[in-house]
Amino acid sequence: MAKVRVSTLAKEFGMTSKELMGHLAEMKIPAKSASSALEDAYVAMVRKQLASVIEARAQEVEAAKQAEEEAAAAEEAARAAEAERERIAAEKAREEERRQFAAAQAAEEAARAEAEAKKKAEQERLAREKEEAAREAQRRAVPASDSGSRFRSLLDQIAAQETVLKEKKDAEDKAKAERGNRRGGNSDRRGGRRNDRNASESRPHSHRTNASNNVAAGMDFPNPDKQGKGKKRKGGHNSEEDHYSRMAREAEEYSREKVLEEARAAVEEATRESTGRRKKRKEKREREAARAQEERKIEEALAQGVNPEELDAIKVSQGVTVQELAEALDVPANDIIKRLFLLGTPLTMTQSMSDDLVELVADDLGRQIRIITPEEENTFSFYDDPADLKPRAPVVTVMGHVDHGKTSLLDAIRHTGVAAGEAGGITQAIGASQVMINDRKITFIDTPGHATFTAMRARGAKVTDIVILIVAADDGVMPQTVESINHAKAAGVPIVVAVNKIDKPGANPDRVRQELTEYGVIPEEWGGQNMFVNISAKQKIGIDDLLETVLLQADVLELKANPDTFASGNVLEAKLDKGRGSVATVLVTRGTLHVGDTLVAGLTYGRVRAMLDPKGRAVTEAGPSDAVEILGLQSVPNAGDEFRVFEDEREARALADERSLKARIEEQSRVKHVTLENLFETIADAEVKELNLIIKADVQGSIEALQDSLDKMDQSEVRINTIHSAVGAINETDVVLADASNAIIIGFGVRPDGKARSAAEREGVEIRCYDVIYKCLEELDAARIGMLKPTEVEVSTGTATVLDTFKVPKVGIAAGVRVEEGEIAATDSVRLVRDGIVVFNGKIASMRHYKDEAKSLKSGSEGGIGLENFQDIKPGDQIEGYRIDQVARTE
Repeated sequence: MAKVRVSTLAKEFGMTSKELMGHLAEMKIPAKSASSALEDAYVAMVRKQLASVIEARAQEVEAAKQAEEEAAAAEEAARAAEAERERIAAEKAREEERRQFAAAQAAEEAARAEAEAKKKAEQERLAREKEEAAREAQRRAVPASDSGSRFRSLLDQIAAQETVLKEKKDAEDKAKAERGNRRGGNSDRRGGRRNDRNASESRPHSHRTNASNNVAAGMDFPNPDKQGKGKKRKGGHNSEEDHYSRMAREAEEYSREKVLEEARAAVEEATRESTGRRKKRKEKREREAARAQEERKIEEALAQGVNPEELDAIKVSQGVTVQELAEALDVPANDIIKRLFLLGTPLTMTQSMSDDLVELVADDLGRQIRIITPEEENTFSFYDDPADLKPRAPVVTVMGHVDHGKTSLLDAIRHTGVAAGEAGGITQAIGASQVMINDRKITFIDTPGHATFTAMRARGAKVTDIVILIVAADDGVMPQTVESINHAKAAGVPIVVAVNKIDKPGANPDRVRQELTEYGVIPEEWGGQNMFVNISAKQKIGIDDLLETVLLQADVLELKANPDTFASGNVLEAKLDKGRGSVATVLVTRGTLHVGDTLVAGLTYGRVRAMLDPKGRAVTEAGPSDAVEILGLQSVPNAGDEFRVFEDEREARALADERSLKARIEEQSRVKHVTLENLFETIADAEVKELNLIIKADVQGSIEALQDSLDKMDQSEVRINTIHSAVGAINETDVVLADASNAIIIGFGVRPDGKARSAAEREGVEIRCYDVIYKCLEELDAARIGMLKPTEVEVSTGTATVLDTFKVPKVGIAAGVRVEEGEIAATDSVRLVRDGIVVFNGKIASMRHYKDEAKSLKSGSEGGIGLENFQDIKPGDQIEGYRIDQVARTE
């Protein structure tokens, strides 16, 4: 039998290692520590000697357990009694609330009925007043005296009444004139008396006629017969007649003006009411037209699968030129150039415009515009009617530090589903896997390096719904844990924390919670927003609780999608299979993907020839949150590319070709990343030189030492920036950051992983790894010195004396010289010195040794030298040769 350690035996006996060591010392059994191994004979002896102790310990444990169970039962009974009391109190409170609510509702109903009665009485009173006003207006209206023909409006009646009054007045004036003539022709007294009697007889009749008209108009006047009694009638007939006529005329005028005024008021009121009704009808028609237009807009957006707000917006690419913007807005380019000039930024037709300038010009022209970034050009935007959305399964990504249990958790989840008897969807597929919990499906993205997640976040897509952040309870928060938190927060995805390895010695889940609070991940029990679950992936502890927590978080998010439309989603992984060709694992986020659909994914397109589910079985369709393998693409897409189904294959091919052309153009014009070798050539023209670094090391002390040495370097001309430093291996995220910031990655004691190396080769990012800090500093210092402007040094090559001058065809005056020292080359610069004064400084036009062309003249030799654009050479002049060398700076 194998030996047994003391610690294992103590655990078997239910005592501590220290206590067992005391018993072994009493029994004279040799054992140095708890890790010492005991022979089989010693183990039998210990079991025999400690049998009574073990039995007593077991009885104590059993008694303690029984006491604990009794205490728990008593506590449970107390809790049940307390819960019953609380339930009774709550029931009474609810009954009182219902009674108060019923009383308040009855009072409210009584008040509402009283208000309705008052309102009805007021309406009846207003109706009666309106009816009485209408009858009064009808009573006061003057009827027409013609043949009874009906008038079409009040204005016609008013004009007819005015005509009648005018005719009546003319007739009365004519009758008065005839009576005056008859009175003037009769001069005798008898005749005068007869005329007076006739006049007196005719006056009451005339007055009665006028009085009748006045009464018809609603006016009362005094009786002229009563007023005429007692008056003297000698020669006063005209004044009395004028008095009556004036009274009648005033009555007629008063009656007519009043009637006309009331009629005009009635016409104006009717016109105002008619105008108000027409205005309301017009507004109603406008509202109905706007509503119909909005419905047509939504229908068109649904047909195109875009947002309705984007239909009216004009889309332009980022960095659009003035001419391209003018064509997009359909305006003359001069209008845009004029506005740019007024804004203080004059540009030509082919110059690019900034986003702010494009928005200002479009706003000034009253046009709605949307600027498309290069990332958005390869993405699609969709719009779904809320009525078409249906619940879908959550998509979960497991993230965390290396060796914290990501793979073990996924294996435990799959095995847990099998043990629970849930059928279907529980086998791992390439890039994704699915499990069924409580008849609900959960899709897990199996990307250990999180390449897909990073690509989705970079393109603005939100493929993952929930992130499970796994942290080891015995290790705590590590660098990749922080990186995972930053990825999830940048994508706006909720985090569910799984504290793993709680069964290991030294596990401290509370310490993990405390450390995560420093990064904004706070447990719900501490007042935060993140749910924490303690698990053990190896022992399969807490797995069901974790999955239920994920489903609870999915219920809070209310995940929905439209399955009844063309499919779209993202590529999780892709590869080139020798037998099947291009194989891509895609996640459908919207619509339903069918076999035979034509789709575009990134720069490639193709027709879906076959689909495989996570179990490897052939399927004909895949809905939202389903991950499937598809075959039939023309080439291999990139992880993270967005795909969309098109009805027309020609349209899909045209879009893929257009994207491929843009990608080739961008590749040709892509700026090469900086390296330590090309650092000087890359930024030699810059006024302020910078060297960006990303430092990764095995321990924090190495980073601090390297950073301190870099800070001590002279940075007056070259500034060294450390944009990121962390402990851990060089990963793909570091390469993405270096690509964006044009930096060099320095690794001290660490190496890049496979994906980081591939990404660095693809993006042209330089990674330098060192094991000795001094070698790293030497290379960085050499690169920094290479970035400095080199020192120009003048090197003297030789001296020659002019012996004589002579003419040379096509050259002019040449000097016959003898080289006194050094060697003058034909490529050197020269100075002509006469009496200690430099009279020429330039290049050599020609050099000959006797009649042959010469490349140089050595010391003691003679030859001819012609100077470039200079003829004034005299015997005795000195020619000094020199060259300028650029010497690299060494501080």
